[in-house]
Amino acid sequence: MKTLCDIYRSPREEEMYLYVDKREGTRRVPEKLLGLFGEPKHLVTLVLTPERKLARAEAARVLSEIRERGYYLQMPPAAESEMSAIAAQNSKLQR
Repeated sequence: MKTLCDIYRSPREEEMYLYVDKREGTRRVPEKLLGLFGEPKHLVTLVLTPERKLARAEAARVLSEIRERGYYLQMPPAAESEMSAIAAQNSKLQR
């Protein structure tokens, strides 16, 4: 199944993206989420298929969530320093 998809970036959070069906736009995205996301900045429009390769998401899952919820929210990856701090804390707990 193909979907013409708009991808928006958040002006508030680096590397946070919102995927929506181009025909619906952000109409089905909850107001509270849009408030936290900030004014969506259009990044790109693309044809999304289950087989398409995406950098940090599985296309089939993105399509499924767009159909079910009206959007897919891609969160930023955890920062390297945050992961190091978590690993350090975990190693201290195991001693």
